[in-house]
Amino acid sequence: MKAREFDRKFDEGNNISKHLDLTKAKRLEQDQKRVNVDFPIWMIHSLDKEAKRLGVPRQSIIKVLLSERLGKAV
Repeated sequence: MKAREFDRKFDEGNNISKHLDLTKAKRLEQDQKRVNVDFPIWMIHSLDKEAKRLGVPRQSIIKVLLSERLGKAV
C-alpha cells in the first residue's frame, strides 16, 4: 500500500492496524533510566499517604508529580 492510501484510510477513521508491524513499535522518549533520590521522611510519609488514598504505588505518585511540574504527560 502506498503512503497516500495509508494516510487516507487513517484520516477516514479506518482500522489500519493490520497494515502495521507493531512488534518493533516504540514510544519516543520513553526509555527509562534508574535514579536514586533521597527524600526527607516527612515527604515519604506524604507521598505514601497520597499513594494509599489513590491506590497506586509511591513511584507512580512521584512520576505524576514530576511530570506535571515539568509540563509533560506521563
